[in-house]
Amino acid sequence: MNTEFTLLTLSDNFPNEESCIRYFEKMRWGDKVVSPYDESSKVYKCANGKYKCKNTGRYFDVKTGTAFANTKMPMRAWFYVMMLFLSHKRGVSSCQIARDLGITQKTAWKMLHKIRQYMAMENNHTLSDEVEIDEAFVGGKNKNRHKDKKVEKCQGRSYKDKVPVFGIRERGGNIVAKVVPDIHGDTLLSIVNEYVTEGSVVYTDGAGYPGINIDYEQRDVDHSKHFYGATYATDEGEIIVVSTNGIENVWSHFKRMIFGTYYCVSKKYMQQYIDEFVFRFNTRNFSDSQRFNLLLRNAA
Repeated sequence: MNTEFTLLTLSDNFPNEESCIRYFEKMRWGDKVVSPYDESSKVYKCANGKYKCKNTGRYFDVKTGTAFANTKMPMRAWFYVMMLFLSHKRGVSSCQIARDLGITQKTAWKMLHKIRQYMAMENNHTLSDEVEIDEAFVGGKNKNRHKDKKVEKCQGRSYKDKVPVFGIRERGGNIVAKVVPDIHGDTLLSIVNEYVTEGSVVYTDGAGYPGINIDYEQRDVDHSKHFYGATYATDEGEIIVVSTNGIENVWSHFKRMIFGTYYCVSKKYMQQYIDEFVFRFNTRNFSDSQRFNLLLRNAA
């Protein structure tokens, strides 16, 4: 099989269900099958892709314990959905998946959410050196709502009708983004402490983060005074760019993904869509097949 493949060549690389199962087995176990019930147990190969754990007497297959277990959809359909999902820069809706596969929208929606749970692993990187932090508010505009659905006093940084999301971007590297219950300084600083290494330079938009100067060097861009960035050189010749444009660019792309593809996302599932976006951003230099293999390894 060609190690580099695209959506167009997917059917050539995985012509049948057996080829998909064997590929996933290699991703999950390598050259030796391991029982999910007892890793030290000897394993017997049975018919129809089944295996038996000697110590527990229980049967299993490569899908046991993964998102693909207990579903009626064949692995080939899962592979197609994953590749279609990943090859689109801003995602693909469950309605489109349903039309492509000839399944119900409800089934397609469940498949996509099962896939998203394995994207969350890319949203836990440790960031260092120079990082930018900022919060965003995701939700519809009050002026676009019907008169009986408008929310009073929701202007500015209010999150009465929106979901607050906090993001950290390492310059030239990965991002971490989390849905937060509020935008209080101590709430956001706890996330910075969890994901940013001590001693890093943190660029902010002037919002208060009490105690951030203890473990980090803080550099501010005070947007309230219409100051959006500056570049200067130190006596040692180091070029310093004081700006949060990087993380703000991240929010711009995220909102385009939501409004352009999904249109409306409930608060309940906002973190899953954040995880999807972070996965796409952090693997932006991957090929489609590399991104596919990474996601398949996470599921394995």
